[in-house]
Amino acid sequence: MSEGTPAMWMRGGTSKGLYFLKDDIPNDIAKRKDFLLSVFGSPDNLQINGVGGGNPLTSKVAIVSKSKRSDVDVDYLFLQVAVDDYVVSSTQNCGNILAGIAPFAIERGLIKPEKDKTSVRIFMENSKQIAIATVDTPDGTLTYNGNTYIDGVTLPSSPISLEFLDIEGSLCGELLPSGNIKDEVDGYTVTMIDNGMPCVIIEASQLGLNGNEKVEELEQNNALRGTLESLRLKCGKIMNLGDVKEKTVPKMTIVSKPLNDGMINTRTFIPHRCHRSIGVFGAISVATACLIEDTPINKLSIIPNGEKKLCSIEHPSGQMHVLAELGDKKIKSTAILRTARKLFDGFVFPHKESEKAN
Repeated sequence: MSEGTPAMWMRGGTSKGLYFLKDDIPNDIAKRKDFLLSVFGSPDNLQINGVGGGNPLTSKVAIVSKSKRSDVDVDYLFLQVAVDDYVVSSTQNCGNILAGIAPFAIERGLIKPEKDKTSVRIFMENSKQIAIATVDTPDGTLTYNGNTYIDGVTLPSSPISLEFLDIEGSLCGELLPSGNIKDEVDGYTVTMIDNGMPCVIIEASQLGLNGNEKVEELEQNNALRGTLESLRLKCGKIMNLGDVKEKTVPKMTIVSKPLNDGMINTRTFIPHRCHRSIGVFGAISVATACLIEDTPINKLSIIPNGEKKLCSIEHPSGQMHVLAELGDKKIKSTAILRTARKLFDGFVFPHKESEKAN
């Protein structure tokens, strides 16, 4: 009988992925890549020979371990497994999959739950930064049941708050990697920003769009996709990311005036498929760009009052709420509310050819 590898399949936010303990999978990067491609069934648009769902949002991996750092509980490495290519990327964070890290750590015995609520300090290996996740643990028992809804998920779950400190320039080194609040690239005016996720922000009107187009309509627009990819490749170099042809960053975010009482409306390519909502860190970077005076997106945005601003980022599935605290003309911290749910716990089995390679 083929030997399986322990794994937990979880929904984190509006994504799904496999969660592994670090010691359970290959440590060698090349062997790990072969293993994960085999388990997910990539490359194949349907991922029919693996557990992947034929979509980047369901082709994700979290690798978790007890941290040796004195100020951190667990370490978390995020990996994006390409659907239709031989690529496993570690060049970005994923805040949705992050939502499942604290529950997974408790499930696997890495963290002992406290009474009522348990806070877990998480070192995000991709960006070398820390997030604090707080989960409900009534009577010291983890629960996924609750009354918290997030747009893009049909049923309520227990709330998970995620707080981020000092995530500016997570991958690019600077909040505004070009040094400017706006730049001209290929005749388009864009804002390049990185507050947790490198993003290139462009107004829908520049692309001949209204901003309310459906995901399917945008994905079928080959001319638009070509324009966005050309911009992405050029902006990637400006953003200190180098050649991004085989990278999943920067994300391309199309913005327009809010449609439903939010702060801004978005459509995001991640990077080649249109996101059915928006990523956590992508939403934080967009919210940050909205709050910087004189950016093109700032002029489109409806800005809330007060130093603590609840920023509602509209996306195809609804809205994502980012709480941003301002101070000394900069963003001191950001927080977001997510949910997660354990879907199954068991073993995954790579294809026998992958087993030979390992």
